[in-house]
Amino acid sequence: MTPPQFRPTLRLADRTLDLARPALMGVVNANPDSFSDPGHRPIEAILDQVRAMVAEGATVIDVGGQSGITNVPEVDPSEEIDRVGPIVSAIASELPGVVISVDTYKPMVAAAVLAAGAHIINDVSGLRAPELAPLVAEHRAALVVMHTAAPPKTRLQESDLYGNVVDEVRRFLAAKVTEATGAGVHPDSILVDPGPDFTKTPAQTVEVLRHLDELNPDGLPALLAISRKDFIGALTRTRPKERLAGTLAAVAAVGSGTGVVLRVHDVGEVRNFLTVLDVLRSADPVAPDLRLADELRWAAGRPDGTVET
Repeated sequence: MTPPQFRPTLRLADRTLDLARPALMGVVNANPDSFSDPGHRPIEAILDQVRAMVAEGATVIDVGGQSGITNVPEVDPSEEIDRVGPIVSAIASELPGVVISVDTYKPMVAAAVLAAGAHIINDVSGLRAPELAPLVAEHRAALVVMHTAAPPKTRLQESDLYGNVVDEVRRFLAAKVTEATGAGVHPDSILVDPGPDFTKTPAQTVEVLRHLDELNPDGLPALLAISRKDFIGALTRTRPKERLAGTLAAVAAVGSGTGVVLRVHDVGEVRNFLTVLDVLRSADPVAPDLRLADELRWAAGRPDGTVET
């Protein structure tokens, strides 16, 4: 399967994000009920996490203040702002080279984080709030348009929900992109997201990911949140933190082309995977003096007992 190729740049207010190869989006959760992160932490601890992800290869950081868990109520917008606003401000101040995305669908939250320095609004609601796109346009920021067939925090996975899931996702995304551009969002500042697992069974998610080109005929950049997803767990019978191998397989199949932002939990592992994949796919010569550093040869010191320093 050849990975899809989309437009290799994303326009932001103060820069252009190069997507000639996949950009890695690290995930920072500022909520206490996250699947992956420990929740509330001091700002400096969160900045340390961001610095570590940037060192591992992340160029985009996605900050979220509300979990997608469906059995807990929505967070009040003011509380969500209290959670994510200081993080956005700190990243913008301490790490100005990092592109900041905020996972929210609430206009009040979006307005606050855009004013604090966010570059992307990652809206998992499918533009349910009509005020959201004009806010993004006002700040010349980027917008993620994601497919979903239900309100946020609603679990809906039915085998007969769609007549043709690929066609319905394509038409939904096209309509929402038109809505966003009509509200003033620049066409070069839109990412489309097929919404893996969102109101889709594992089989439906697989079908959607197999047809990304058809879902995005205009070739807009794509956000692919395929890390540790349910469809991987269903195929491999693994829990979220056991899904790295399946995640890497999904990255190779659908997320290793141009014009892609990969939202991932294991930034360093995905970066290393893509590094080797790029070299083996390329016909460019490898530097003849490429060598493995001696300190990387052994798992724990040399066989003769000498410890590396």
